[in-house]
Order: sequence, then structure tokens, then C-alpha cells
Amino acid sequence: MVIPKLEIACFNLESAIRAQLGGADRIELCENRLAGGVTPSFELMKQATEKISIPIHIMIRPRGGNFMYSLEEFEEMKRKMTAFKNAGIDGFVFGILNESHKVDIEKNKELISLSNNLPCTLHKAFDCTNDLSESLEDAVKCGFSTILTSGGKWNAEEGLSNLSDLIRSASGRIEIMPGGGIRSSNIILLKEKLHAPFYHSSAVTDESDMLDSGEVIVLKQLLLS
Repeated sequence: MVIPKLEIACFNLESAIRAQLGGADRIELCENRLAGGVTPSFELMKQATEKISIPIHIMIRPRGGNFMYSLEEFEEMKRKMTAFKNAGIDGFVFGILNESHKVDIEKNKELISLSNNLPCTLHKAFDCTNDLSESLEDAVKCGFSTILTSGGKWNAEEGLSNLSDLIRSASGRIEIMPGGGIRSSNIILLKEKLHAPFYHSSAVTDESDMLDSGEVIVLKQLLLS
């Protein structure tokens, strides 16, 4: 039986340090929690790689809001990936949709081709698509290694049934990582129903951008139990 692992979304350096100390297996590094996470500064990334030994995946997202980007924004995403990929990080997190609210295969493929063969996660842009089954197949075509999703619902607990279907459909071709409102209060339910290899949480329990150290510790303990 595979022991599930924990990815923590961190919006600042102190959170990343606390996440590692709390037992997180991987960090998704970004900034601006209220916007849902955007590309971190190069300075924050460098500080994190100097202090953190667990894998760090960098979010590439130029702004909050929808996931349909202008040509200028797409070029910015490519520049940021190029700047980050040789700086000691371990993977990328991004997602581009087209005007039909489908996975933009061409643009996502182009970003993946810039990744230096680092693993790439399709983030919760996936949940904004019109057809989750079709989007899963499109993510596979793009070459993503993971889909971060709440099953098309507001949070992973509400999307439990869809998540179960997605994990079944993925059938070893791509990893489904449940995320969205995952906390110590529901992680056991999700673990028992889904048997996913990775779970994603910000472990933020107030209105700040700072994670709750105790929450990380409990999440990890419950995953190991």
C-alpha cells in the first residue's frame, strides 16, 4: 500500500520553512493567496531553494482571475519558465484555457516543452473547464504529470464523487491530486475514499497568507495513520 504524500501551497518563505518542518513532502510556491496564487518573485524562489530541501514546484500564473491569457501574458509565462527552470526548482504548476473553456493543448504543450523535462501540474484551471473527462484526456495529450483538482466543485469534499471518477479514468496515465479546502477535518474521509498518492492543502486556518504549522503536522500524521 502506497503511503499518500502532502503538498503544501506556500505564499511566502516562512510558510515554506514551516511546511518543511511540519513534514510536508513537497511545496507549491506562489504568492498572493487572495488571487488564488500567482508566480512568485525570483528572489522568493532563490531564498526558498537555499533553505528548503524538499521538492519545490513553482506556479506560473501572471495574474488572478480567469485562465485565458493574452499573447503578452503568455509570453510573460514563457519568460518566467525560462528564468526559473535552471535555478534549482523541481517542477512547475500552470494551466491555460481557450475561449471555449477547454484546455489549450497548443499553449500548454509549449510551456511543457520549456520545462527542461521537469514535472508539470495542471492546476485548478482544470476545474473551470466544461467537461472534466475531456479535460483529463487533453491534459494527458499535453504531457502534464499531475492534475490538481477539486473535482469541478468548490472544494474537494464536495467534489468527492467526481474525484473518484477522475482517479479511475486516469488509470496510471496521469496523477490526480485532490486539492481545495483540504484540512485535518476532512483528510481522513478523502484518503479513505480516494486513495490518491498526493493531497494538496494551503494549511491556512485564518485570513492571512501564513500557514498553520500545527495544521501541517496533523495533516501529515493523519495521512500516515
